[in-house]
Formats: sequence, C-alpha cells, structure tokens
Amino acid sequence: MSDRELITSNLDKCWSSAINFFESLTEEHWQVQSLCSEWSIKDVASHLFSVEQALTDWIPTGLKVPPPFELVSGYFAAALQMETSTLVNEFRQTLNRRRDNLANMTDTEFSTPTMTPVGPGTYDRFMAVREFDFWMHTRDCAAPLNIATDNSGPTAEMALNEVRLSIGYIVGKKIGLKQNQTIHFNIYGAVERDIFVAFEDRAVEVPHIENPTVVLHCDSMAFMNQACGRVNPEIPIEQGLIHWVGDEILGNHAARNLKFTM
Repeated sequence: MSDRELITSNLDKCWSSAINFFESLTEEHWQVQSLCSEWSIKDVASHLFSVEQALTDWIPTGLKVPPPFELVSGYFAAALQMETSTLVNEFRQTLNRRRDNLANMTDTEFSTPTMTPVGPGTYDRFMAVREFDFWMHTRDCAAPLNIATDNSGPTAEMALNEVRLSIGYIVGKKIGLKQNQTIHFNIYGAVERDIFVAFEDRAVEVPHIENPTVVLHCDSMAFMNQACGRVNPEIPIEQGLIHWVGDEILGNHAARNLKFTM
C-alpha cells in the first residue's frame, strides 16, 4: 500500500467512525462536556465539520498560497447554530465531497507543498494531521459518554505516529531531558511501540538504548490523552496506566509532563 493509499484509507475510516458516532447521539449527548477544555460535544463536531468545509474543493498550489483557514471561523459559528440533525446531515455530505476531492487529486497534487496546522509540509502530511484530529476528537466525545471505541489498528497507529513526530520536542522542552539522560517509552495495550530518546545536543529519537535512565510504561490511550492534554496526569498514574522504572525523579517528572498540544 502506498503512503497515499494508507493516509486516505485511514482518514476515510476516521471520517466514517466520526459521522456514525455523531449520528448515534441523543439531543442530551450533544451538550455534554467533551475532553477538550470548554468544548461541548457539539463544539467538537462543529470544529471537525468546519475545517472539512473549508478544505472542500481546495487544491494546494504551493507554500505561498495557504489553505483557506480564514473560512473556518465562519463555518464553525454557523454550525453551532444548526439543529443537530442538520449538522450531521451536512457533515456527511461534506465528507462525501471530500472523498471525491481526494479520489480526483493527482499524485502530484496530493504531495504538493503547503502550509499545514503543524507548519510547512505537504498536502499528504496535512491529511495525516486530519486523520489524527478526527481519531482523537471522536474519543474526546466518546469517553465522557462512556461509549467504547476501538483504539487499535491502522488508524490508531497513524494517530500515535503524529505524537511520535513531536517526541523530541516533548522530551526536550516539556520533560527537559538533560545531557547523559535517556528515556525509553514502552507503549503497550491497543497500540504497541518502543520509542527511545537520547540527548544529542538536543532530545532526539534514536533506534535503541541499552540501560536507559528511565523506562516509562504507558497504556497507548493514556499516552495519547496525556500528550494531547486531555486528562489530569494524576489519573492514569493512580490507575497504573502510566508507571516507570529507573530514575525516580526523571520518571515522576516525565509521567506528568507529556502534554504538547490541546
């Protein structure tokens, strides 16, 4: 499977999962607080919908012409005023148009340089970020309602990889790794990963580390929630979903300072 096929397949799965989830909700559910600070479930749905609206029929032409991000706020405000049934219906129609957009793009267009929410990149990189956004936000809404989600498989792996791309920043800037210190992140559960970070002028991921300063064992969903600032870090620590072996001070600090985005 090509990178394009993998990204579009996972994004399509996340689109379907999200819209089916929102379609299943009762009116009472829509006003429940999501895991995103100050956003209800309807706010989250409106956010996801408004970004896809802005991207509909837009074709990247290079870094000098950014995506139409300026349209998002207006679409978001309009979505908040919609009846929930109307929002879901228009959301579904927009996703179908986006599917057509992706299917009709040439490989050159799909890999064209463009600005993304995480800085300069390419359109395919942008779509990987959208996959992460949909995957994470669906769980932001499901968790407060105690609705189970499948947190494994290719979509989960791609979402976790988005966090992994920032692991140097997390360890260097948030955790504050020092010279001669190393960390092994042992991600277990629905998604399994072993991520090694060392200090080489700055914190960087490396292929392997023998005898790391600390091994941080993290349930994959707990890791994602912490990296995205969704849950008080004391909760997964108390639940045993995040624990460490090795340097007590570094492990204790790392477990409580994984947040890099919200």
